[in-house]
Amino acid sequence: MMRAPTFRYHAPKSVAEAAKILREEGPTAKPLAGGTDLVPNLKRRHQTPSVLVSLRRLDELRAVTSGGELTLGAGLNLSAVTRTGELGPARRALTIAASKVATPHIRNSATLGGNLCLDTRCNYYNQNYEWRQAIDFCKKAPGPDGTAKQEVTVGTCWVAPSSPRCWAVSSSDTAPALIALGAEVTLVSAEGERRIPLHELYHDDGMAYLTKKHDELLTAVHLPALGEGWKSTYWKLRRRGSFDFPVLGVGAAFRFEGDVVAEARETLGAVASYPVSVPTDELLGKPLSDEAIEAFAAGAARPAKPLDNTDYHLSWRKRMCTAYIAGALKELRGDPPGLLARTAARLPIAAS
Repeated sequence: MMRAPTFRYHAPKSVAEAAKILREEGPTAKPLAGGTDLVPNLKRRHQTPSVLVSLRRLDELRAVTSGGELTLGAGLNLSAVTRTGELGPARRALTIAASKVATPHIRNSATLGGNLCLDTRCNYYNQNYEWRQAIDFCKKAPGPDGTAKQEVTVGTCWVAPSSPRCWAVSSSDTAPALIALGAEVTLVSAEGERRIPLHELYHDDGMAYLTKKHDELLTAVHLPALGEGWKSTYWKLRRRGSFDFPVLGVGAAFRFEGDVVAEARETLGAVASYPVSVPTDELLGKPLSDEAIEAFAAGAARPAKPLDNTDYHLSWRKRMCTAYIAGALKELRGDPPGLLARTAARLPIAAS
């Protein structure tokens, strides 16, 4: 049986108290919300914090307020996010993304903030301690004392052994959708609070993947008001129809004037250590014709450089990136679900 390491436990009654504890306890303290990512990582010894700060009692983190913008508390579980009527059809991308995370039981515990701060993933990292010990650990999790058994392999990234960095991938479903929707987040510490665009929360680094400081709490997600003509969607590629993390996520939010694209934002997930936003200027000022979609999808897929760190064959994942980008745009264009389903059925089958 895998057991979590020994730790001390705090259950603060306010965000201010939680932030104070995180500052006083230092980098070895971690916030605990739904626990669906952190607790398995504790059992596999990916993280060994000496202190856990529970956020369960903080009702303020589960508030939903709407006005000029919509603010979602970071402590909302993902099931609650899918039931948030204020999202409306224009923000459908978030509803879809939240509904595709894991399973219903996990969504009942997993929080919006936790999914945004999800640990990066890799085939060589997301294994139990003994498995990782057998391969002499890796750069992201180098072992209990920070070293490997053999000096020549200390800090090795097994995905790219000659690389000086870690290539673990960002596997959040909600991040690509929210970035496409123009979301911002509030970070709170004992020193005060700051609000940043969501895309600034992430680093292109499998280890230091968040810009959030160790004593900061992500407390709220802010979505701008979207007027007429906005549509959004999220497409997710995974091996099974439920439970699995994304092998690819495509978040898209477009504003149309008639059938002409007036504004466009698209973000790819699970293709790098951070959510990758792709330029969309070539789509502006014209309708989404088949030719325009095909050309854009081919170009937008170029930043996706799959490595041997997740499911499916590399070349197939690359082809599916183009196909899923095109599929998302065709949905926003208004293609009927039946046509999209028939198109999806003709996509190439993956090699295991």
